[in-house]
Amino acid sequence: MPTLIALREWSVPQQVALLFVALFGLLSAASVVIVLQSLRERDDAGAERQRQRQRHLRALWVAALVFWVAWVSGPVGATLAFAVLSFLALREYITLAPTRRGDHRSLVLAFFVVVPLQYLLVGLRAFDLFTVFVPVYVFLAIPVASALAGDPERFLERNAKIQWGIMVCVYGLSHAPALLLLEFRGYEERGAFLLFFLVIATAVAQLAQELASRRLRRRPLARQIDRSFSARAFGLGLAAAATLGATLFWVTPVDPLRAAVMAAVAGGTGSLGAFVMRALKKDAGVRWWGNRSSVTGAVGLLDRVAPLCFAAPVFFHSVRWYFR
Repeated sequence: MPTLIALREWSVPQQVALLFVALFGLLSAASVVIVLQSLRERDDAGAERQRQRQRHLRALWVAALVFWVAWVSGPVGATLAFAVLSFLALREYITLAPTRRGDHRSLVLAFFVVVPLQYLLVGLRAFDLFTVFVPVYVFLAIPVASALAGDPERFLERNAKIQWGIMVCVYGLSHAPALLLLEFRGYEERGAFLLFFLVIATAVAQLAQELASRRLRRRPLARQIDRSFSARAFGLGLAAAATLGATLFWVTPVDPLRAAVMAAVAGGTGSLGAFVMRALKKDAGVRWWGNRSSVTGAVGLLDRVAPLCFAAPVFFHSVRWYFR
């Protein structure tokens, strides 16, 4: 523990260098192990396990690259990068949600007005306005735009789907770059570490939960949605995230206990968010977002960022409220 406390005294470039070396080193080693395992598993069951491992590893690589992009590009570049992610995730969501011609005005509003304005508010650090822009003003504007199209068929269902897509893909995800712009006394210019902490805690909780669900006897909480989501697996995911948070407390402005709580909050909300998105996939009749890419052009991005879409707003407001 004294060694970890000493890390807090390092300069920002030194801390970033250490994180990059450790993170990408571990991911590279894991990639090599998975490749070696793929050479031994040649049956169908082994191939399926191999695909699952590769999906989890890709999720961790995406998490690491998100932190790298956020740090290298700075607050402005990171905000623009997340705006592009929101646009692509919303596009992927809409391709699997049935719409009608009467929804075109609402979709144009969502893609070309809501996404830019939401991230503009983030970049301007107008936190009070950006937190209510979507759930208040956008949620009222979307049905107005749809009503002006004059198509009343399944009006409530169509608008609810568009609103939910905006809530998850735009509102939730926009809180991630907002972490870069938070500053506290004695923690200036270190917002990227909070984003790193959030992304890694969320990814580790997901990975630990998936591994636990395979090893433990399954007692699913909602069998019709996900047979692997159980209370014990969820608890072990929280424990893994909390352990990681306590280890990485030196990149946060708090002590190990509070860092563990912060990581547990991020990991738990991310896991619940992924569970909700599985329910949406069941409703859409797909196994994962983007599995009909030849038709829709979707690429499965939403599968990878869905936990972050739920965890980011809870984590952001928890941190901001605590330090305020």
